[in-house]
Amino acid sequence: MDLKQIRTFISVANTLNFTKSAEELFITQSNVSKIIKSLEDELGTLLFYRNPKIELTEIGKAIYTQSINIVSLMGNISLEVENFYELNKGEIKIGIPPLTGSSFFPKIIGEFNNKYPNVEMKLFESGSKQIEHKLENGELDIGIMVSDPLKNDIYNSIEFIRSPLKVAINKNNPLSQKELITFDDLKNEKFVLFQEDFKLYDNIIERCEKSNFKPYIICKSSQREFIIEMVASDVGIAFLPDVICMETNRKNIVFIQVEEPGIYLNLSIAWRKDRYLSHASREWIRFSSEKLHAVVS
Repeated sequence: MDLKQIRTFISVANTLNFTKSAEELFITQSNVSKIIKSLEDELGTLLFYRNPKIELTEIGKAIYTQSINIVSLMGNISLEVENFYELNKGEIKIGIPPLTGSSFFPKIIGEFNNKYPNVEMKLFESGSKQIEHKLENGELDIGIMVSDPLKNDIYNSIEFIRSPLKVAINKNNPLSQKELITFDDLKNEKFVLFQEDFKLYDNIIERCEKSNFKPYIICKSSQREFIIEMVASDVGIAFLPDVICMETNRKNIVFIQVEEPGIYLNLSIAWRKDRYLSHASREWIRFSSEKLHAVVS
């Protein structure tokens, strides 16, 4: 049984006339007769009485009701597909790092929602390590991740920013007078660092160890406002991407460049190569990449 047979059966059941159904379906009367006969043979029962006039049999009446449901369901399926491709429905699960996410994504998410209001966006805020873990496990569709290094055999990615880390120092600290900071300069400082699920945490610890000291970490946070307040209160020094430094206007904090080789925040939009990506997710990647290029440029 196929959809053509069902539609023909419904037409004949409605018109009770093979000629009228042929006109309605734009086929010949003989084709209508053949389709109905093949359907009856397939089901092993008569669907219509033909003498003295065409009438539905009892089984024909039961099948007519089911046929209407089938055609309606097929229409719903087509509509569902159309809705997804026109983004009238959908869901996207995105991992965003809280430290830098607010610099780029609130406006982009707002504009995407205005364009596609029926697409639900579920945001997960965490460091790159947790985002990568959830992306690998299929808990996220897309992750905003530190892309240095990124597993290119596993992920497709679009890098959208490369921002050097600067040292945030209170003006009361004598180091605030320097134009360039080395890690040797920081041996006796108190550190306010990112949480350990941030890849930049590992990068900073590694550079300290290369300079033969273990940093005195007074606290860790994933919130930029907290980190900035700790520096403003002269509790310790911190490392912040230049993109955040440019957004921070605190009179008692200076941001000083680190001597090369510096530490860079390289951020990418990433998704797994081996997993299906919904139309909504693909559109978000296209949309946000376009917007981020304009922001970063």
